[in-house]
Amino acid sequence: MGSGLASAVIVPLAPKHAGQVLAIYQAGIDEGNATFETVAPTWEAFDAAKLPEHRFAALDADGAVLGWVAASRVSDRCAYAGVVEHSVYVHPDARGRGVASALLKTLVDSTERAGIWTIQSGIFPENTASLAVHERAGFRVLGTRERIGRHHGVWRDVVLVERRSPAIT
Repeated sequence: MGSGLASAVIVPLAPKHAGQVLAIYQAGIDEGNATFETVAPTWEAFDAAKLPEHRFAALDADGAVLGWVAASRVSDRCAYAGVVEHSVYVHPDARGRGVASALLKTLVDSTERAGIWTIQSGIFPENTASLAVHERAGFRVLGTRERIGRHHGVWRDVVLVERRSPAIT
C-alpha cells in the first residue's frame, strides 16, 4: 500500500479490480462491524448488483486497490429512480488517509451528474469511523433501526444515513 492519498487516483471500478475489491470486502466482513454479510459475493453477483456508472476504486501508485465505493438501486419503482444505497470499504492498511472521503466525493459527484437526489446507507452504530466519514461527506443520521437483523445470531441495530443532493430539486 502507498503512503497516502496524495499518490492515489480514483478510477471506475472494473473487472480487473475484482480480486482486490472482494478481498477488501471480506476483510471488512471479517472485522464484524461492516455488514450483515458473512462472506463476500462472487464477482458476478457483485457486478450484477452494483450500478456500473456509480462504482469506483482508489488505486495507489502501483495500481493496488486502496478502497472502493459502489451504489445499488433501492427499488425498481419509478418514484425511487433517484435513490441509491451505497457501500464504501477501505483496505485496513489504507485507513485514516482520506481514501473513504475521496471515494464518497467521487460517488456524490457521479450521482449528482446522473440526477440522483438521495444516497443512503445503513451503518452499524459500532462502526464509528464510518459514521464520522459519512458525516464529513454531508450525510445525516435519520435514525436507528433497532434490532433490524441478526448477525452471527445476535440482533444488531443499524443507523440509517442519507445525503440529499442540494443540486437536484
